[in-house]
Order: sequence, then C-alpha cells, then structure tokens
Amino acid sequence: MSEHELRVSKIRNGTVIDHVTGGQALNVLAILGIDGASGESVSIGMNVPSDRLGKKDIVKVEDRELSQSEVDVLSLIAPEATINIVRDYEVVDKLRVERPQTVTGVLSCPNRNCITQANEPVVSKFDVVDDGVRCTYCSEIIREDIADHLDVA
Repeated sequence: MSEHELRVSKIRNGTVIDHVTGGQALNVLAILGIDGASGESVSIGMNVPSDRLGKKDIVKVEDRELSQSEVDVLSLIAPEATINIVRDYEVVDKLRVERPQTVTGVLSCPNRNCITQANEPVVSKFDVVDDGVRCTYCSEIIREDIADHLDVA
C-alpha cells in the first residue's frame, strides 16, 4: 500500500453498499435513517475512482442488513449500486439493486396542489418510470434530484 492510499478496514457483520452514484453517500445515510446520533459504525468513501462510474461512493454499515424497502429507495438515487451482505468478514450475498415498480411513503410530491400535500391521511406513492418517478395521485414527474424529495424521518 502506498503512502497516498487510505485503507478502510473490513467489517465483521453488516452491509457494504458499493457503486453508489458519486456524491450520494449522505443521501444513502438519510434513507437508512443514520444521522450519527444512534452510534452506528459507518464508513464512507465519497467520489473515489471507479472504472464503471468514473466516480463512486461506498457506504459500509456495521451490524445492519438492509430491508427490501430501503434497497428499493436506494435504487432511485443509486441505480448501479451493489449490496454486499457481510457475515463474519465474508461476503455471503451480493446483489444489484433493481428499481421497483412503485415506492410508497418515502418521497414527497413537489406539487403543492397534490392530495398528499393537503393534510389528508394519504401516503405518497410514486410509480417508477424510465426517466424518474411519477406521483400516482397527480402525475407530477420528478426527473432530477430525487434525493431532494426524500421524506425519511
């Protein structure tokens, strides 16, 4: 290892999210509800060189495996991501994210006239389309900066 390299140690158990679109690691943490207050052990590499993406982010979360709904939302901001499940320092499962047909309750519609913005007991729902996501209720399409519309606690 040269003096110009930084080595991040392997994790014993948890999840490694690799090939995240460069600059999206902090949004990944937001999706996972990780803000540092709960004491999770997290390692992040941002804008590291990637043959496939040019630049990529990597997120390692110890002692946590992602739910399918978390993976579904990740696929919207990191469609090339791979999810590696690590147990006892070994990768036991490796999967690529797949975009779901719909996402529910994780994005807020930017249309101020949408029923989801009217203090009604309606959960947001978006259909995943080729170039973004479309609100099921008002058909508003979000094509860029999907992460800006995350509605995660």
